[in-house]
Amino acid sequence: MRALEIALRLGSCFLPIAIVLATPACGLSENANVPTVPPGFSIEVIAHVDGARELAAAPNGDLIVGTNGNSVYVIPDAEGMPGPAHVFVHLDDRRAAGVALADGWLYIGTHLGVWRVPYHSGDRTAQAAPQKLAAVRTLVENGHATTSVAAAGDTLYVSVGSSCNACEETDPTRATIQQLAVAGGAMRPKAVRIRNAIALAVNPATGSLWAGVAGQDELEHGHPYEIFDDVSAHAGTVDYGWPYCYEDRRAAAPGHDCSAVAVSRAVFPAYDTPIGATFYPLHTTGAHAFPDSYRGGAFVALHGSWHVPPVPPRVAFVPMHGDEPVTSVNWNDPSVQWSEFVGGFQQGFGWRIGRPTGVAVGVDGSVFVADDQAGAVYRIRPLASNAR
Repeated sequence: MRALEIALRLGSCFLPIAIVLATPACGLSENANVPTVPPGFSIEVIAHVDGARELAAAPNGDLIVGTNGNSVYVIPDAEGMPGPAHVFVHLDDRRAAGVALADGWLYIGTHLGVWRVPYHSGDRTAQAAPQKLAAVRTLVENGHATTSVAAAGDTLYVSVGSSCNACEETDPTRATIQQLAVAGGAMRPKAVRIRNAIALAVNPATGSLWAGVAGQDELEHGHPYEIFDDVSAHAGTVDYGWPYCYEDRRAAAPGHDCSAVAVSRAVFPAYDTPIGATFYPLHTTGAHAFPDSYRGGAFVALHGSWHVPPVPPRVAFVPMHGDEPVTSVNWNDPSVQWSEFVGGFQQGFGWRIGRPTGVAVGVDGSVFVADDQAGAVYRIRPLASNAR
């Protein structure tokens, strides 16, 4: 644990039923708070899952939870009266962090591979052993250790982070977003020189793949901005320029040609570390549907950093028109395109109550947020007066 980190942990305490905003959760002191949401919304803890990472909402109201460990969990009836989280499937590879549901399969990204397990709505344990579709991190096993997955149509996207802060990779899977058929087969790159695209999300209104990317350290303070971009908007294999180019085609050092690298459609402050993302569907009609102003927009879970001063963890909301942010990038101000939707994680300089990771929208319209520091999964809903 880093010297500055004083991590709040829920420990072994299980939280099977929601804990509302004003009530101290198990493991919290009387003076500590659960995260905050805007007026007109409620937030509650519905489950405890150690090292909770990416989320996938099932069509029957269950929630699939990837973790930093060997197992993927399920929270039964997450949209109703949640049951205790339990292991859905166990894998022979740690950091089963990436999860995605599509076309009768649960796809899982681990440290060294991409897997799939048959999934039918209502399954609460795996009905077959995991099948490995592809290997990742084939040459180097240090550096960023999680693999994210997202499915769009018949294509599975796989993001593999870099082995270093700034280097030229020799492993062809590192610092890339790969694509392959959902049934398996050879991987080929969709994006390269993209340092750590942890937050993969498919816009359900357009089918486009978006990626939130954690940028490198050791440039001028406050740079590079963290990017959130429509990878599908770029033809062919997209070059994002890491480690030599960043932001609006700026060169990290003299002598690098950045004129052809991709430029992102949205940005966040440096070091904020996008971990998970989801788009709110345009036509959600469930009992907990968000107001119209959130329809089509993106929620991005930002893990925060331990830079000095620390950048706070939060969940940001980016209003969108299709695949265009409502507000264009301002390269002098990385805060203009988004607003904070879930905050309160940073409690002073060295104290945090949690760090958000995965984010998903449930079948009835609730937004779910995972927290790997607190080992919690939150459910957010509009109050009756704020519902559509």
